Amino acid sequence: MKRTLFLFAAIATLIPLASAQGTGHAQHGNMSGMEMPHTSTPPPVPSTDAGTLPHVLNGWEAPIKDQMKFNYVLIDRLEFATGSDTDTLQLDAQGWYGGDITKFWWRAEGGQDLQGPTVGEGEVQALYSRLVARFWDFQAGVRYDTTWGSGASRDRAFAVVGLTGLAPYWFEIEPSLYVSQDGDISARLSATYDALLTQRLILQPRLDTNLALQKVSRFGIGTGFNDIELGLRLRYEIRREFAPYIGVTWRRTLGGSAALARSAGDPVEVTRFVLGARLWW
Repeated sequence: MKRTLFLFAAIATLIPLASAQGTGHAQHGNMSGMEMPHTSTPPPVPSTDAGTLPHVLNGWEAPIKDQMKFNYVLIDRLEFATGSDTDTLQLDAQGWYGGDITKFWWRAEGGQDLQGPTVGEGEVQALYSRLVARFWDFQAGVRYDTTWGSGASRDRAFAVVGLTGLAPYWFEIEPSLYVSQDGDISARLSATYDALLTQRLILQPRLDTNLALQKVSRFGIGTGFNDIELGLRLRYEIRREFAPYIGVTWRRTLGGSAALARSAGDPVEVTRFVLGARLWW
C-alpha cells in the first residue's frame, strides 16, 4: 500500500514538470519560426561647421525649401518742389514681385512742371533681379526715357545692368550702367542713409549723380559728369507705411551738360524746398 501511494505521488509530481517543459519547447519552436524585425541603420545626422543643425537637436521637422512669392511697392518720393526756377511735382517709385532669390523689379521716376508750358520727363525700368551676396542684388533689364513739352517729344531706350544693396554702415547704394539704343554709354549712382533721430523721426540725406561717355545734345547731355544732386529730407512715420516729410534739394549741372543748359537758357544750379510723403505696402 505504501509503495502504491508513493508511486502515485511521484507521477503527480512529474506531470506538471513535463507539461511546463513541453510548453517551453513549443514556445521556443514558435519563436524560432518568427522573423525578427528588420532594423535599418539610422541616417547620418546633418551637421554644419558650427555643429548639428537646430531642427535635429530639437526634434523638429526638417525645413522645407518653399517657393513663396511676395509683392512690395514703395513710393519713395511723392513731393511738391518749389524753388528758384519753377514749381514741380516729382514722383520716384519702385517695387518688386518674387521670392528670396529672384525677383521682377520695376522703377518709375519723373517730374511735371506746374507753371508755364506743360513740360515734364519720365523714366521706367523693368529689371530681372537676383540675390548674389548678402544684402546685394544684381539687376539687368531695360529702361525707357521720355520727355514732353515745348517742341517734339523725345524718347530713347537703354539696356541696364546694375546692383542694389546695403553697404557697410547701412548706406543704401544703387550703381547702374546704361547702354542706349544708339550705343551711348552712361552711368548713375544713387545713395541714401536713414538716420533715426527717434523711432519715428528719420533724417535722410541723399546723393544722385550721372555721367556719360558720349555727348547727346538733343537730351542736353555732355561728356563726363552731367550733374550732382544732394537732398536732405526729414520724415515722420505716422505709421511705418506712411510718412510725410519736408526737405531741401540742391542740384548742379556740370561740364558739357552745363554748357548745353546755358545755351538753352536753362539754369545750371537750382535749390528747391520739398514737401511730400513716403508710402509703402
